[in-house]
Order: sequence, then C-alpha cells, then structure tokens
Amino acid sequence: MHALVTGAGGFLGRYVCEMLLARGDSVRGFARGDYPELTAAGVEMVRGDLADRAAVVEACRGVDCVLHVGGKVGVWGRWFDYFNANVHGTLNLLSACAEQGVPRMVFTSSPSVTFDGADQRGVDNSAPYPTKWLAHYPHSKALAEQFVLSQDNTPVRPRDGSGGRGATLRTCSLRPHLVWGPRDHHLTARLVERSRSGQLRRVGTGTNRVDMVYVENAAAAHLQAADALAEPDPACAGKAYFLSQGEPVVCWEWIDQILALAGEPPVSKSIGARAAYAAGALLETKHWARRDFAREPRMTRFVARQLATDHWFDIEATRQDFGYKPAISTEEGMQRLGDWLRSLPLRSKA
Repeated sequence: MHALVTGAGGFLGRYVCEMLLARGDSVRGFARGDYPELTAAGVEMVRGDLADRAAVVEACRGVDCVLHVGGKVGVWGRWFDYFNANVHGTLNLLSACAEQGVPRMVFTSSPSVTFDGADQRGVDNSAPYPTKWLAHYPHSKALAEQFVLSQDNTPVRPRDGSGGRGATLRTCSLRPHLVWGPRDHHLTARLVERSRSGQLRRVGTGTNRVDMVYVENAAAAHLQAADALAEPDPACAGKAYFLSQGEPVVCWEWIDQILALAGEPPVSKSIGARAAYAAGALLETKHWARRDFAREPRMTRFVARQLATDHWFDIEATRQDFGYKPAISTEEGMQRLGDWLRSLPLRSKA
C-alpha cells in the first residue's frame, strides 16, 4: 500500500515507517522537521504542520492509508497548543481523507484517554471516557479519538473521478501504553536524567502494576490494524484498542531495571501518593501564575497519579479483532534497550 505516516520523525513513527518499508510498502512521511535519514531510507518526506489544512490535504493525495502517529505529547502546556495539534490536526486529516478518497486511517491514541486518576485493573475497550481530566494531553487525545471513530464508514470522494457512491473511510484507534525501546529519547531519557540529577522519587507504595509495550510491537500493531481495515467488514473498524505486552509489570521494579541498564542505581527515595499529588497541584499553580508553559513542573497531578496507581488492560479484543500478538518479549526488548544504551557515546545520555 501507499501509506502516509504523520509524526514520521518521532520515536514510534520512525519504527512504523521502517516496518512499512521493510515489507515493500511505499511510505510518505509528514513531520514538522527535516529527517534526512528517513529520506535516505526511502521515505518521501513532506514538511508541514497538522494544523495547516492545505499541507495536510496535499500530503494525503494518492495514499491508501493514513497512520496518524503525530501529535503533541507531554503533560504540561497550553490547552490551545494541545487542541491545535491533536484535535484540529486530526480533524484536518479526516477532512483530507474525505477529499482525497483515502479509505483507511489508524489513529494513535493513548490509554490515558480513559484515566481519571483511579486504579485501572484489567480494563477493556469498553472503558468510558472520564468526566474530569488531570492534563490537557489525554483530554485532547480523547476528543480526537472520538472524532476518528465517529467518522468510520463515512463517504469519501471516489478516486476515479466518477462522482459515484460507495467509497468509505474505515477507521480504528490504538492505545499503546508506555512505549519503550532503543532510540527512546523520551521515557528512558527522562528517567535517566532525573536519576542523575537526584530528582527521581518513588511515588506511593512502589507496588503498583502497569502495562507497557515494546516499540516494535506497537509499530507492528499499526500495520496489522491498517491491513485489517482493508478487509470487507473489518472487525476493528470504528473501535479503540489497548496495546501492551500483555504482561503487567511492577512499575518501580521495571524503572529500576531500566536505570540499571543505563548504569544508574535503583530509586532509593520515596514520597507518598497524596503528598506527590499535593506537590503537583502546587507546582502547577505556580507555573500557571508565572505563565511558564515551556518548562514542565517537576511534578504534576497527572504524573503523581500515573506513578502511584495500577493501570493495566485487557487486550483480548486486540488479539481477536486484528491478530495482535507481541512478537518481541519484554526480556528480549530489555536486552535490546540495554545494547542501545551501551552503544551511546560515554553513556552520557539516553
């Protein structure tokens, strides 16, 4: 197929591009930056912003499927910025698909779209959206996901120019949780940086269990979902799916394992869950008062609850509806992550 990958230069987006190329698909990447290594690999790179409708429409010309991986991540910033990238940008893509006759879209969402700060144990795809939000990121992703799913099976312009009816857009949403692996300059880098600066604290009892997913498994799931949407009456169409390794880990034990791979000691200091939440609320208030949106507070309410609660998911529907199965085990993934960390110059940063 001819695929458009938004956020092609990002951690997950780059793996998606590479997997598409490896199996012989034609890949167009859409990103705000310049990524010559992707161009050299065979990706047709297009620079643009998701909020620029004209650029998005042109990027969708002639493609068979959009894998919408791009967006604004993080837990701090202005609502306008999250809305503009994640909601407005997604609406632009949906409109472009209709205009350019694109028949498939796979949207990269997040399990945080169902998180209200409480424990989540064995939650399946029927989990409702919360009525309160602890950060702009999950709120904006939830809105975008709802738009994507609501547009499943809606008409798109036929590509033959006949003006006839029958062509429709099939959509689904994937919710990968804590994506990690080699070339991770977000989760792994942040843990190592906080450890080396002495700012990393265990939040809560340290026994909470969480799901996570190795990056190549998450990328492969995007290709599987895209292929499934091409089938007649796809089971995954119009639905959202959690992605994970299928084996929850104890959050803080796993964090210690990642730190060990980077040559860092285990986390030795801790803070209670309530104290961390209160600290997050206080720091958010101070940052808002200063209009400091560029620097993320050392703690936020969302991060405090994420680090102290259980959140693991039932992925049985993910397996059944489009055949997802983690091909790379957690043990093998950790070995690959360690090899990558050891290959970095002086192991000075992740």
